[in-house]
Parts: sequence; C-alpha cells; structure tokens
Amino acid sequence: MPELPEVTVYVERIRALLAGRRLERLRIFNPFLLRTVDPPPDALAGRVLVDAGRIGKRIVLSFEGDLHAVIHLMIAGRLRWRRAGAAPPGRRGLAAFDFETGTLLLTEEGSKRRASLHLVAGREGLDRFRRGGVDLLSTGPEDLAAALRRANRTLKRALTDPAVVDGIGNAWSDEILYRARLSPFKQTASLGDDEVARLHAAAVQVLEEAIRVQLAEAGTGFPEKVTAFHPSMRVHGRYGRPCPECGAPIQRIVYAENEANYCPGCQTGGRIYADRALSRLLKGDWPRTLEELEEWPPRGGR
Repeated sequence: MPELPEVTVYVERIRALLAGRRLERLRIFNPFLLRTVDPPPDALAGRVLVDAGRIGKRIVLSFEGDLHAVIHLMIAGRLRWRRAGAAPPGRRGLAAFDFETGTLLLTEEGSKRRASLHLVAGREGLDRFRRGGVDLLSTGPEDLAAALRRANRTLKRALTDPAVVDGIGNAWSDEILYRARLSPFKQTASLGDDEVARLHAAAVQVLEEAIRVQLAEAGTGFPEKVTAFHPSMRVHGRYGRPCPECGAPIQRIVYAENEANYCPGCQTGGRIYADRALSRLLKGDWPRTLEELEEWPPRGGR
C-alpha cells in the first residue's frame, strides 16, 4: 500500500505537472470506485486544478470552486501519467482525469476493488477524512508522546493507526522502528521520553530519506514503480536475510493481511517472537532466542 512517502511523491509530481491546468473531463470506468453522489463527476469538468495535497494516505486534488477529489489507493491502486485521452488499460483502469497536457489514470491490480474516489465540496467535506493522527513531519516529539499515550497498545499497532499517527502503514513502520532500535511489540504505555524522542527522530529521518530517494527516481516524470518494497529498506520484506547492522536473521510475524518485520539483535534484545501460524505448527520447537535459532531445528525435533 502506498504510504506517506509514496503519496507525497505522487502529490509533488501532480502539483508540478498539473497545478494551474484545466480538467477537461473525469471518466469513471468502474462504478464501484466512486463513493459519493454530490457533487457529480461532471461538476469537475472545466475547472482548474488549484493544488494537490495529502490527508493521511489519501491524495487530494483541489479544483477551483472549492471542489475536491479524494483518492485512496488502498493496497493495489496506482496513478499513471499518460498521453491526453489515453484509453484505460483493460479491467485495471478505474478512472481517468483528462487534462489538455495529459491524462492521470487511476488503476488497480487484482480482482478486489478497494481503491476509492470521493468527490466533496468545502473544508467540511475534507474534514471527514481526517482521523486525528499526528503528522510526523510537521509535529514534534511532545505531540507524538501525547498521541501514543492516549491508549496502551503495541508500537507497531500505534504507528499504523491513523487515529494515532498520520499516513504510516505496514512497510515504513517496520523501517522506523528498526531505525529507532525499538521493538514493534513494546507497549506504548512503557515508553520513556527519551524513547519517544528517538522514535520521532528516526521517523523523520526515514520518511525524509524515502521521499528524497523516490523523488530523485521519478525525476521530471511520474513515478511508475510504486511498491511496498524498496531496495533501501533494512527490515521490511527481508525476512530471513541478515541484518545489515548486526547480521542476525530478520524475523517476521504475519497477521491478517499485515506483517511485522524486525531484527532480534537490534530491536528485541535477542528475543524472537512466535509467529502464530508457525508457532501453532511447531509448538515447543519454536526458537525463542537468537541462540536457539542458531541451533534450530532442534535435534530430534519435529
């Protein structure tokens, strides 16, 4: 799922390419994409794109007359910049914003249609999408501490909850926690002020680096290869591979459609947490520490 860095890059390139340009028409190819009826899609035709912005993981296209198109890409949605009037790429095509200089296509891979488009008017229309989480790039560690301590939960869950932190998801939360040298399973109520400060500093560093790298990759064009994995990542998507800092094998816990990737050597003091699916299968054979992992599978074990 595109998160804060990827959405920010989309917004920056849309702003550079289309701010001040007039939308000729909005084409909807899949009726399940549009989740609102007022204003209708035709209301945007002929209006100038005033700005592009972000609310959490949502992209906001703001048109004159205080009308806004709010796009949530979810897991598999992507934006493509194509020649003016480009045809949709088969079933993957959901919508097209046609400008004189080109067409912004919204596509989605797979059979599940989760991406959404809301057309709203005014600030009150946009406010319905604000979940109340702090923006790590525009607030300090004190605001982050207050948000984290409103309820006790694991750090991984807190960082991916839009009511706590704005725009962070599965992938970049792994990278932030690794940079901060904090366990994803540490309880927020147990965080000291120094740990919150370390977490905030790590988040700013990781997010700013990711945005800078991805903007450089896009150049003057448009990002084409937006993915949940990036070669610069240290733990996310690197299960079983050695940590670039300490050499310990990266561990992973999978739950529902999410996962937590971490380094037991750098983040959990050598402790290895049991993945639910595997630990049910292996039971007592599941290694609990790095030392046990080095001897795993145990002699005579299943």
